[in-house]
Amino acid sequence: MRIPQADLFAQHATLRSEIDAAIARVIDASTFIRGPEVVAFEQEFAAYCEVPQAVGVGNGTDALALALRVLGVGPGDEVATVPFTFAATLEAICHVGAHPVLVDIDDTCTMDPQALAGVVADHPRLRAIMPVHLYGQPAAMDEINASAARVGATVIEDAAQAHGARFKGRRAGGLGTLACFSFYPGKNLGALGDAGALTTHDAQLAERLRLLRDHGQPRKYTYEHVGFNSRLDGLQAAVLRVKLPHLDAWNIRRRALASLYRRALAGVPTITVPEPAPAREHVYHLFVIRCTERDALHRALNDQGIAAAIHYPIPLHRQPAFAFLGHRNGDFPVSEAWAREVLALPLYPEMSEEAVAYVCTAVRQWAEHRG
Repeated sequence: MRIPQADLFAQHATLRSEIDAAIARVIDASTFIRGPEVVAFEQEFAAYCEVPQAVGVGNGTDALALALRVLGVGPGDEVATVPFTFAATLEAICHVGAHPVLVDIDDTCTMDPQALAGVVADHPRLRAIMPVHLYGQPAAMDEINASAARVGATVIEDAAQAHGARFKGRRAGGLGTLACFSFYPGKNLGALGDAGALTTHDAQLAERLRLLRDHGQPRKYTYEHVGFNSRLDGLQAAVLRVKLPHLDAWNIRRRALASLYRRALAGVPTITVPEPAPAREHVYHLFVIRCTERDALHRALNDQGIAAAIHYPIPLHRQPAFAFLGHRNGDFPVSEAWAREVLALPLYPEMSEEAVAYVCTAVRQWAEHRG
């Protein structure tokens, strides 16, 4: 049996006629930039996230940078985030000229609120805090918002992996001042290429974002701000509108498969299966385990046709691009431990229970015969 990490072909096969019709609708109207499909998707995605405003942009990285830009964050400012995440989070901070301040994660693989409290006390130039809802689990938003309030910092959710996740009943996307989403094809809600969005309760911020994403122009050839070219195009918006009504069902299926994994892998030697934190509704963009002999297990699974993957093998403070931050091994021990041990097992809504059982059997057999 060959099992991919994700199977976009299976998802698109079930929606092919609807996707084809949506694409044809855009082609027939020739509304490729902005247009009614973008407006409709923004309204529908805002309603889904239980906020009044959504602003479509070109990709998730742009969403992060635009969130900082619209808040006026720039040179001389500091932004707190985590070292165990995809590079886009730090890239966005650097692109606006601000200085990243790193905060270690805790056992939930999200920002450690106790570590953040210490950082907030020591960094008076902190303008924003950017927690990452990694792998589909929200961060500890009550404590993070409280730390931000103490110093007047703004909270920006990096929700690129958390479409539909909830914290204490509230959707990711409405847990801070701004939230940033990626619709990269492999996400829980994925486009057919790059796409992204920001969500907010603040109508004024949303209006300024709409200007910034389109060269700072409220109308053609009138430029009120130095803006960007980061517009969600009509084709991607139309495809996302087809997929959005299915997102909750897909997330329910992801949680059901994750439960199967947790039960089947409980007690396997060298394997730790993280449990979702209380009051956080995980959407399992990725299902990850930890293994003290991760690289050996990774090779063994791949040899059996199981596309396990590592997200992420090197924390950002040890990456050459961010060497200027001056950190060394040991500065963020929890992030470094996750980077050594984390392994993502295949999980996607169309995956069968038999496939999950096959993966679990392979993991157990490796554990029994290792060494």
